[in-house]
Amino acid sequence: QLQIVESGGGLVQPGGSLRLSCAVSGLTLNDYSIGWFRQAPGKEREGVSCISSRDGSTYYVDSLKGRFTISRDNAKNTVYLQMNSLKPEDTAVYYCAATRGTPGGAVGSSWYPVFYEFDYWGQGTQVTVSS
Repeated sequence: QLQIVESGGGLVQPGGSLRLSCAVSGLTLNDYSIGWFRQAPGKEREGVSCISSRDGSTYYVDSLKGRFTISRDNAKNTVYLQMNSLKPEDTAVYYCAATRGTPGGAVGSSWYPVFYEFDYWGQGTQVTVSS
């Protein structure tokens, strides 16, 4: 049974920070890479960041570099997304997803998401950035 559960979303003021958690079971983080995605109202889903199964290397979409940080705690089977300097346009439902093996679209420190390779998805957690 493979399960992915996101948590940590909520309401935060612009400029604030939030840490999301992605708790996984039924898989090992050494076999599956984990990606964070988000979808704002009226917009298509977009990639945010991913962490590689092989060595924990991290990758980010260029527009979010410097504000978001992805990490993992293998002992807890949990992946985190630390979000700083949040803006209203960051408001979205944030999803965690898994793909077997290393992620596609990883170039240097940049990530160009390959959406269809992620087979397993959580239900999402709402992040709202507003004053």
